[in-house]
Amino acid sequence: MARQHGGSDHPDNLALSCHRCNLHKGPNLTGLDPATGDLTPLFHPRRHIWSEHFSVRGVQIEGVTAIGRATVQVLAINDPRRLELRQEILKRDRVT
Repeated sequence: MARQHGGSDHPDNLALSCHRCNLHKGPNLTGLDPATGDLTPLFHPRRHIWSEHFSVRGVQIEGVTAIGRATVQVLAINDPRRLELRQEILKRDRVT
C-alpha cells in the first residue's frame, strides 16, 4: 500500500519489483478487469499465489483470473519492450 494511502516504508509493506512494474503500479490498489470491466484488486504477492492468477505462454504472461488480468493490464506486463527482454532471456538460457 502506497504511503499516500496510509502505507508505510516498513519491510512488511514493501514488495520487490522491477522498475517498470513499480512505475506502472504507482499507488494503484485496483485495476479494471479487461474481460468484465469490473474494478478488481491487483495481485498481492503476500496474499495471492502467482500460479493461481497467471500463466506463461511463450514470452506472454496471461492473467487467468480477474486479479491476474487487471494486474497484467495495469503493470503493462506484456508491453513490447518486456516481451523483447523475455525473449532475450529465453535465448540466453537455451545457450547456457
